[in-house]
Amino acid sequence: MENFIRIGNNETPNISLNPILGRLEFSGKSLPEDSFSFFKPVLDWIDEYLDFPVARTEIDIKLDYFNTSTGVVLGKVFNKFQEKENVVVHWFHLSEDEDMLESGKEFEELSKLNFEYHEFQ
Repeated sequence: MENFIRIGNNETPNISLNPILGRLEFSGKSLPEDSFSFFKPVLDWIDEYLDFPVARTEIDIKLDYFNTSTGVVLGKVFNKFQEKENVVVHWFHLSEDEDMLESGKEFEELSKLNFEYHEFQ
């Protein structure tokens, strides 16, 4: 299985998926016109990864902002990992961004995954 890397822009996030390290990273802004089409290759990659995941998977969410449809896709990503063990979500947020922190807590409650919260400047 190969790495999946997509360089973002003002409307789409940077995405880096590494099956050897078990690390999935989403960063930047996520406002794609059609989130479902944009993220379909990511969801397909995750399905393949979950057939043979490494011992520990870490999901880094470093998004400055995401739209509602991206939120739906993030929920799907987290749901795919619900039945797996040793999955940690690192949820990064600006110290003054209460909305982003609250979004992470909502995803944590819905997914029952282990979330760790990190502030950045």
